[in-house]
Amino acid sequence: MDRRRILQGAAATAAAALLPASVRATAATTGDTDYPSAHWVPASTSNYTVSTRPSAYPVQYVIIHVTQEMFSDAVAIFQNPAKQVSAHYVVRSADGYIDQCVREKNIAWHAGNWDYNTRSIGIEHEGYVDQPAYFTDVMYEKSALLTASVCDRYSIPKDRAHILGHVQVPGTDHTDPGPNWDWVRYIRMVNLLGTG
Repeated sequence: MDRRRILQGAAATAAAALLPASVRATAATTGDTDYPSAHWVPASTSNYTVSTRPSAYPVQYVIIHVTQEMFSDAVAIFQNPAKQVSAHYVVRSADGYIDQCVREKNIAWHAGNWDYNTRSIGIEHEGYVDQPAYFTDVMYEKSALLTASVCDRYSIPKDRAHILGHVQVPGTDHTDPGPNWDWVRYIRMVNLLGTG
């Protein structure tokens, strides 16, 4: 094992020791996630549907959301069994840190449309649609890497017909990610950062 990996492991262990016990109990190593750069912070099992995707349903879309909450509040909402909502991932504004809250094989309740929920991966982004300062360079970069990975793994075309805003889901009353989300930049980054 090289020195860098040893130091990274020691740093992660030290950081985890500083977390409150309630957080340590739900946090897991990156090896436990579908996306290696994410951290496992599970949603309540009351807030998603267990499935066997992609065998049960094809994964054909990535749906981009904005939380209208702070990062920790959004994750807490997904962990609250009374809320009846979840997304697969949440991306933090300041540093692009990613929590995975629902396994990709399962159906997160994020789109407000059952058909789209069954066929998509939902990615929430910390912030507010009317406050573009939340859409940081690092958030765009880390989110684009995540979306590129999802698209590569499920053979989803990296275009606006398959990477959708929540506002585009039929029947939704949501406006996110809103007019301040830079779609041209985002789709360009997804294509540049992906492997496929």
